[in-house]
Amino acid sequence: MNILVVVSDTLRRDYLSFYEKCGVIAPNLENFAQQSIVFDRCYPASFPTVPARSDLMTGRYTFTYLPWGPLPQEEITLPDCMTKAGYTTTGIADTPFFIRNGYGHDRGFTDFHWIRGQRSGLEHDDVTRNRQSEEDYFAPMTFATAIDWISNHHDEKFFLYVDTWDPHEPWDPPEHYTKKYLPEYSGERVDPCYWEWREDGYSERDLEIARACYMGEITMVDTWFGKLLDRMRELNLLDDTAIMFLSDHGFYFGEHGLFGKRRHRWPGNKYKFEEGFRQGLTVEDRTLYRSPLYNELIRVPYLARIPGLEPKRIQSLVSLPDVMPTVLELGDVPVPATVQAKSLVNLMQAGDDGESPNEFVVVSAPLEEKGHISKTVDDKQRVILEISPCTLVTEEWVFLYAAEGQPVELYARNDEKQENNVADAHPEVVTRLHAMYVEFLANAHTPEIHLKIRGRL
Repeated sequence: MNILVVVSDTLRRDYLSFYEKCGVIAPNLENFAQQSIVFDRCYPASFPTVPARSDLMTGRYTFTYLPWGPLPQEEITLPDCMTKAGYTTTGIADTPFFIRNGYGHDRGFTDFHWIRGQRSGLEHDDVTRNRQSEEDYFAPMTFATAIDWISNHHDEKFFLYVDTWDPHEPWDPPEHYTKKYLPEYSGERVDPCYWEWREDGYSERDLEIARACYMGEITMVDTWFGKLLDRMRELNLLDDTAIMFLSDHGFYFGEHGLFGKRRHRWPGNKYKFEEGFRQGLTVEDRTLYRSPLYNELIRVPYLARIPGLEPKRIQSLVSLPDVMPTVLELGDVPVPATVQAKSLVNLMQAGDDGESPNEFVVVSAPLEEKGHISKTVDDKQRVILEISPCTLVTEEWVFLYAAEGQPVELYARNDEKQENNVADAHPEVVTRLHAMYVEFLANAHTPEIHLKIRGRL
């Protein structure tokens, strides 16, 4: 069958009504969910944008050995496999880290279309200053390119990968989308501080505006995803195309006191966020601090509409590296021996009555050491002052661990807001989950430099 994979960056699971009650308007995704297999407990493995894409392309837990950066040439990628199997393969993306600086995430595709402008600076300003209509915004341009591609290649056996950075910041959708959530909106833009929002002088109103613009971008993505599905329906493609929709991570809008997805700060904590820029500093002057991965960041949507399979909801734990072997099995393409994740096809067929592929999942930024340089978040170099914890999720527990001697957190699964750390009350659980984590790292052939400081509590 044909296969279409759509990735929408930074889309929080709990901002979609078919997962949790919310006020976001997304009728096309809601309708798609009713026709799909909905994974209720999907997590990324590697965090955030580029590491997650590395996992999607390789089916591997790349945070254990790769920094944020290019895919090594020896990696076997999903488009490599699909192209060699005879599929017409194309990637279409406005996410800015696919082809710059030799990142190589376009490798293996028959063709690749990059929609420029999402990266801040010259290219962003060049594109946005020429906007005249909604069609000139990034997600619409990406989906419109996909619609044109489908129209030209619908009679071929294809694998199409579509990746839009929206609703990633900067949140600047056409105002009519934002006004659905904030009727008095008048064009304000709020950028996240990537720190404690109160300490950096942000107000509740700032968060309200940011959330409204973010939700507006979700609705814009939904609108254009619907247009792509409409074209596929017109071309009679829905009955022989597997369609997946997913995201890579979420975002903090005040939860846990944070506004951003990692914590970085000006040296010496001299300035608040905007003040540092006024002093002539750049984001590369900021330093990285402990950045916990809570539910708002690591629970992601994953929907799969598979011809011949009934819609259902699945509670079993799955993670984004599972997407590659799943796509390969659906396409009747051999899975390379390098793949570490597991296909979800059996689970899609049997539902939760089938065998769960994962006893637990681990989510982590690329493993890092204090004093080293990290590019994680946006390709900008920053010195690591505090090691960030990974998160291990089981059927019952969520466990946060960074390195030997660092704070440990443990939450019961039903503690959705993760407000009650029960690590001290359950030392035996902490010990068991830490041992599972260390064994996972060892089995993934994690370099010794990273294992050394993580082998003990």
